[in-house]
Amino acid sequence: MSISARRELRQAVFKRYRAASKSDKSKILNEFVEATGHERKYAITLLNRPPSANARSAAKRIVLPRRRRYGEEVEQPLRTLWAVSGQLCPKRLVPFLPDLIAALERCDEITLCPRIRQKLLGMSIATAERILSRIRRSQEHGLSTTAAGTLLRHQIPIRTYEDWTEGKPGFFEIDLVAHCGNTVLGEYIHTLTMTDSFTGWTECVSIWNKSRFSVISAIETVRKRLPFPLLGIDSDNGSEFINHPLKAYCDEHKITFTRSRPYKKNDQCHVEQKNGAVVRPLIGYARYEGEQAAAHLNQMYVVDRLCINFFEPSMKLIDKVRTGAKVKKVYDTPKTPWQRLKDAGAPRPELQQKIQHKYLALNPAKLRRELDDLERDLHKHAVNNPVPVDPSTLTTEATLDEQE
Repeated sequence: MSISARRELRQAVFKRYRAASKSDKSKILNEFVEATGHERKYAITLLNRPPSANARSAAKRIVLPRRRRYGEEVEQPLRTLWAVSGQLCPKRLVPFLPDLIAALERCDEITLCPRIRQKLLGMSIATAERILSRIRRSQEHGLSTTAAGTLLRHQIPIRTYEDWTEGKPGFFEIDLVAHCGNTVLGEYIHTLTMTDSFTGWTECVSIWNKSRFSVISAIETVRKRLPFPLLGIDSDNGSEFINHPLKAYCDEHKITFTRSRPYKKNDQCHVEQKNGAVVRPLIGYARYEGEQAAAHLNQMYVVDRLCINFFEPSMKLIDKVRTGAKVKKVYDTPKTPWQRLKDAGAPRPELQQKIQHKYLALNPAKLRRELDDLERDLHKHAVNNPVPVDPSTLTTEATLDEQE
């Protein structure tokens, strides 16, 4: 028996059941249970309750499909903006949409009608996450190549992530990313990543190997092109950093040199995050060797530094409250490193005006196209099958430190 037929039978039986004697009620109830298939106690409840009281819940509900507010005409521009921004997460992308749209419109890269523009600027983070979730890329994992440096540890103080209290730009966390493929044998290219802990300003330089002199040369390259002074560096305990030449270089240029605690990656949380969010998505996990590959990577980093520092906002943790086992974190409004640099009053006014003029002339879509073209050509330099090297013939950094 269908639901509607049961409902009609109940309405027909209800008045007769309520007016019947006790013996007649038993007979009517038996007939009702046999006809409807209801449990006896449930049937008694139905016949003792007026049909109108249960009509609302018993009536068949008609659920109309929810009208979509953001159709394909909104999703397509959002995907374009997401690609131009370097595939930022929606929490960082959505607050930055007004500046990004303004930059693209200024360069005639995008044209939005007022209705679509209003919908994009009024979109919530959750909506953007739902739209972009289908096309966001998966993550891979690389190999660790850090070899501990044992010398000079007593001369280079330890600094944890809680000790970064300098309220001005210039104090960088530094780290190396190995482009070694699936083996750490032989020589291969590394990327030196430097991230300012106050503004998030990030610079990357590729080096042929991780010798101490290559690292110093890369740091000098970054120091000369920074729009503000390099005041301090904080490294891990790898031998490529913990050595006499780098310590002497820092003393010569009056750069504060500190190191993190061994096996505590959170002490370098800023640069570790950039390794995964900047270097790996751009370069990948293939193996690269030689001068030409290093030059190509540096060419990519010259373009990418403009994208990162002028068009990729980041969030800063401003408060953290623990309630039992739960930790509530509060972040500030996403800002680009350049916006944070201006808010901090750096660099000096004449240089700031010059950089602002350069920023207004930048075309984020054009930069992204240049970066995509360089990224497509990068596979030409990848080494698919590196020749195994006998480890006994290699001279490690630790051995060189001992020889000194």
